Amino acid sequence: MTIVIEEPRIVVIEESKNIHADQKGLGLVLDAGFIMPDSNAFGHTFRDYDAESERKKTVEEFYRINHINQSFDFVKRMREEYGKLNRVEMSIWESIELLNEFVDESDPDLDEPQIEHLLQTAEAIRKDYPDEDWLHLTGLIHDLGKVLLHESFGQLPQWAVVGDTFPVGCAYDESNVHYKYFKENPDYNNPKYNTKFGIYSEGCGLNNVFMSWGHDDYMYLVAKENKTTLPSAALFIIRYHSFYPLHNHGAYEYLMNDEDKENLKWLHVFNKYDLYSKSKVRIDVEKVKPYYLSLIEKYFPAKLRW
Repeated sequence: MTIVIEEPRIVVIEESKNIHADQKGLGLVLDAGFIMPDSNAFGHTFRDYDAESERKKTVEEFYRINHINQSFDFVKRMREEYGKLNRVEMSIWESIELLNEFVDESDPDLDEPQIEHLLQTAEAIRKDYPDEDWLHLTGLIHDLGKVLLHESFGQLPQWAVVGDTFPVGCAYDESNVHYKYFKENPDYNNPKYNTKFGIYSEGCGLNNVFMSWGHDDYMYLVAKENKTTLPSAALFIIRYHSFYPLHNHGAYEYLMNDEDKENLKWLHVFNKYDLYSKSKVRIDVEKVKPYYLSLIEKYFPAKLRW
């Protein structure tokens, strides 16, 4: 069975510093080995959705539906429903193999199964940060929440699984892709939700903020509720790696606390590997599998509730 993931995403690529992270202090120092390529596997600019007029229309239609439906009430309902973790019990590697059925045809940078992207991300990080094994594992599992598209997990529609994420319960920032479609969201004219802070307060911490529902938030809940021993920076990366309004444009920073600001440094490190490691170079799964199984055993229980 092949399941197509519609994940239209527009990203403004900003030049980022070549940085390395110090795990213990969560501080950043210059010079990591990874060099961002100028073009993807097809010789095009990364995340260039203007290259095809049809792709551009698909992206816009996706975000139109997404922005209309991702209301505070919807997000709260999804978090309550999926937070029960009563659908499936399986290991991390089993979920990786399940995700291998998915081919993201909306991704202009790669047309390989999802496991290819996960391993490419993890291996690129592993090369530059050999001592941060938690970061290697984070690269491997960051997209596992896309199993929400599978029938065993409710087979949610595309707009409820993929795409850029954003806070709900407060005003939508104009840096969000196709911001105009938020005007059709029921929260847009609700005085409880349409102010700068909405139901939140300045510096309340992103952990107290409801994010639009999708694979990021779901995998965060799965990891957290299954008592992973991954550090907080890993959980931050998993939950906010699609939160492009924040880490590309600095939007919603007024909701962050000090821990968020430290963890955001790690997210900036991770993001370049997530975006730029995609290539036609295949990873030998069987060769690297024992290493990642050892990391899974270190940081997760044998079976997880999903």
